[in-house]
Amino acid sequence: MGQSSTRGEGTRPRVPGPGRPGRDDGLSAGSPGTDRPGPGGPAGGRRSHKQQTPRRRARRGKRRILRWVAGAAALLIIGTAGAGYLYYRHLNGNLQKSALNLGAHQVPKPTANAAGQTPLNILLIGSDARDSKENQKLGGAKSTFGGLPLADVQMLLHVSADRSNMSVISLPRDTVLKIPKCTDENGKTYAATGWTLANESLGRGGPGCTVATWESLTGIHIDHFMKIDFSGVVSMADAIGGVPVCVDANVYSHTRDGHGSGLKLKKGTTSVKGQQALQWLRTRYGFWPDTDVVRTKAQHEYMNSMVRQLRKGTKLTDPGKLMDLAESATRALKVDNGIGTVKKLYDLAGELQKVPTSRITMTTMPNVNSVRPGFEEKVDPKAGDADKLFAMVRDDTPLDGKGAKKKKPAEKVSDDPAAPKGDIGITVRNGTAGDGGLPSKGRAGEIATLLTGQGFARAAADQTLDPQKNTEVLFPSADLEGDAQAVAKAMGVPLKSVKKSTQVTGVTVVVGSDWRTGTVFPKSTADDGKTPDSANALHGDDESACMNVDKAYTWTA
Repeated sequence: MGQSSTRGEGTRPRVPGPGRPGRDDGLSAGSPGTDRPGPGGPAGGRRSHKQQTPRRRARRGKRRILRWVAGAAALLIIGTAGAGYLYYRHLNGNLQKSALNLGAHQVPKPTANAAGQTPLNILLIGSDARDSKENQKLGGAKSTFGGLPLADVQMLLHVSADRSNMSVISLPRDTVLKIPKCTDENGKTYAATGWTLANESLGRGGPGCTVATWESLTGIHIDHFMKIDFSGVVSMADAIGGVPVCVDANVYSHTRDGHGSGLKLKKGTTSVKGQQALQWLRTRYGFWPDTDVVRTKAQHEYMNSMVRQLRKGTKLTDPGKLMDLAESATRALKVDNGIGTVKKLYDLAGELQKVPTSRITMTTMPNVNSVRPGFEEKVDPKAGDADKLFAMVRDDTPLDGKGAKKKKPAEKVSDDPAAPKGDIGITVRNGTAGDGGLPSKGRAGEIATLLTGQGFARAAADQTLDPQKNTEVLFPSADLEGDAQAVAKAMGVPLKSVKKSTQVTGVTVVVGSDWRTGTVFPKSTADDGKTPDSANALHGDDESACMNVDKAYTWTA
């Protein structure tokens, strides 16, 4: 379990085990973008059916196809997924399909708004499978051939209920979490895991287990998934024709011991396509500070640039190229059964196309270095910030800060009067390991001392560890609610954190992982409608993005 998943691009044991490392330089879940309806051509004069020549009918057919495909190109924003009705039956046959969610417990759909609309959540999965000659050539690392695939790129795309905005959350592949029980479509069951890496979910029954893992982690209902592999990214990037990306210095992602994606670019902006696009999306060694997290930033730059490029109408205007893209996209994708036809993908494209580029926001799950033994080089969700980001998506709050401010509900004050401070018995417990990390030593004693200093003479530390994420003040019966609220006010803890519990016998303070240090309770920003700074938000219309190159990977032209 303690092995590193960052040994280098394309390296991992042949036979995967429960704690095997993830592969490096994972591919992007896809290359997004949308397009406006393509040109249909002039109507021309009327002809009878008999007068129409085969050539003219063919031209009209091509124009119709072009219109269909240009509209469906909106799906490029979620993995270069669809290309309309081209060769409808043939393309349907290309699509691979499987069950949406293989987990035992699933998050219910959100309640519709007043207009009857619900948000749309799509999980994009990039697989590093070396399961074909083409993928083996692109992925390298012969020792990995035939091994279980890893979900090395995972992005949740959230489209608001009113289709006015879109949010993307990337989950670093080295995130430490627990994978729930999954049962594949053949009936094979994979038991729930202990702490492990996020990218291992794909090898436990398929994309449906990755979906189940996301729902377990975030509490967000997922409507669809799309999975793509190395060769799919290359073929679709070729068909699209190039995406501008920027580096602030010459970069060559290559190390003496053979690690690196192989990306070699000059300082400034370069249009990348094909294998070079894949290299950009996989690069870790070269972008400062050479972490899996910074790789998601490069992927966001690529995706936003793709969207802008296609919406300018400068790409995909040739029917032949559109046919190539359609063929490549449908062969490269695996989708859930709910969107398993080109018609359904086309309809989905129509929903995505409604979102303006300026209202697209790319983020990465806020994270910190893991404190769990054996996972020191990996990352944990950042307490508070990660929860807030997930909650904003659950509540359909725009991540670009342009949503209407929600009125905070007034805190309910108990009718039960509080006893004098000196008469209130208080037990304080240490719950700071609630985020999965190690508990902060002596934390219960520190808060007990804080309370006695404020006049609560009967406050005492309990050595019992009671891990939980959020600090709470618990009380067993209605006649102690006023006392519990008085204690909460003295500490600066919001009254919503005062709760009745049959698990305590008196007023009990459990200091959660949201208050690991200090004597002033951290001010909550959970309801301010602002995306945490630690999410590194990048907006769709920001053309200034440019990757910071690690000086160790520069070269002289």
